[in-house]
Amino acid sequence: MQIVVLKFRDMFKLYQNALARRPYLMQAIQSGALMGAGDVISQTLIEKKTLKDLDYRRTCQFASIGLFVGGPALRVWYGVLQKYIGKEGKTVAIKKVFVDQAIFAPTFLFLILATVGTMQGKNWETVKSEIRRDYFDVLKTNYLIWPWVQLVNFYYVPLQYQVLIVQTVALFWNTYLSWKTNRKL
Repeated sequence: MQIVVLKFRDMFKLYQNALARRPYLMQAIQSGALMGAGDVISQTLIEKKTLKDLDYRRTCQFASIGLFVGGPALRVWYGVLQKYIGKEGKTVAIKKVFVDQAIFAPTFLFLILATVGTMQGKNWETVKSEIRRDYFDVLKTNYLIWPWVQLVNFYYVPLQYQVLIVQTVALFWNTYLSWKTNRKL
């Protein structure tokens, strides 16, 4: 047991060093990995596919959204919130949650739905139709989960770890998004 704890500490130390040197790259990589993992969970646990039947192209597409859009956007956004709203305190955390959920969440969810549909090769009319069908349901589900997560995140977690915390919780959220954007109606 002691060896496992020691190795975990060593890995976490490596992560901290990499995060300090290249915060945007590390957060992009972790976001991509966790979005890809969410898609694999969706395909295996919800859609009941076996590993040999996984749609790896779909997983790579979903992971690339995290790598190129999600991770970098979250890192920039949290920096903006910290710069313009503040660093710590209950009032600051509440203000950050309000601004995050009023501005970032609706915009980012629209972007995710549009990006997924586009990456699936759908024409813009189909993408718009699917956004009309799914957007408010996804946004409503977002408001049931994310304000509470973000309140804890903004109040207790240092900026350099906020994307990691969000993306860890988002593993389950990404599973939901993957299922929602890939289900056959």
